[in-house]
Amino acid sequence: MCESTRTESGVKGCAFGSTGARETALRSRGPLGERFDRAFQYWALLPALLVLLALTVFPLLELVGMSFSTVSFGQGQVIWTWSGLDNLRTLLRDHVFFAAIGNTIVFVVVTVVVETVLGFTLALLASEVGRAAGLARQLLMIPILVPGIAIGTIWSLMYNYETGIFNVVLRFLHLPAQSWTANPHLALPSIMVVDIWHWTSFVFLLMLAGFESLPAEPIEAARVDGASGWQVLRYVVLPLLRPTILVAVLFRTIFAFKVFDEVFLLTGGGPGTASEVISFYIYQVFFPQSRMGYAAFLSVVTILTTVVFVAVYLRAARRREARA
Repeated sequence: MCESTRTESGVKGCAFGSTGARETALRSRGPLGERFDRAFQYWALLPALLVLLALTVFPLLELVGMSFSTVSFGQGQVIWTWSGLDNLRTLLRDHVFFAAIGNTIVFVVVTVVVETVLGFTLALLASEVGRAAGLARQLLMIPILVPGIAIGTIWSLMYNYETGIFNVVLRFLHLPAQSWTANPHLALPSIMVVDIWHWTSFVFLLMLAGFESLPAEPIEAARVDGASGWQVLRYVVLPLLRPTILVAVLFRTIFAFKVFDEVFLLTGGGPGTASEVISFYIYQVFFPQSRMGYAAFLSVVTILTTVVFVAVYLRAARRREARA
């Protein structure tokens, strides 16, 4: 349908005011016009597709090829020698890799759960205080804005055995001081604390945006029907906020799998393999040890592990949504 319009000269005209009308106009151009429009859309996507191939697909294919090779340097050249499944056999005998995978899984589960609970709680409190939510948002953004090197420096000073704030408090309470990053039982939990401090703000911002976008009608209706605050939260707010929670957990899971800065700056993977994680172990194999083929194979295994983890999570989330 067309809408009547009037030009400056007073002559009535016809303007297409709906999507259906515009589509009708495009179809009126005939098969040749439709084919041209479709071809133009594909060609418009070509630059983005080429950038995607250059930045993701080609490096990934090269990484896969490197993972089945032995890479060495000779006469100023990089020499690739096909090694087949030798890197897989090396991995199956590599106890450090399995320790790193175990530490990474523990790290991901603990940090993501704690950050999600803390971020949700802080967002819930901030949404209840009204105008103060803006101030809370600004204050809680600070950890995200701090550079990684500064975070490592700050927390290494706080964990210092002699002058660190934690041991100062313990001594004040007449408790023994702890070697936070040198104790095999405390090294990984110490890194988890730093990660939770750093990334809870990210979850908080996502949750607060979710709270602010909730429709008011279902909540008001539940309160009018006599629902308590806990019932409103459990049966109204949580179901409405579930997509935001799923997105927050998914992003934090992917980021947590790639943890590197905190380990590199605070413990170096030690003592022993107590805080070794997969990203830092790949770095050690690739650079200090110069075993690039094996490091590439470890990278491929890590990518596949992350993809499987995310796929299982998304499938479980869809099933839960279907049951709901």
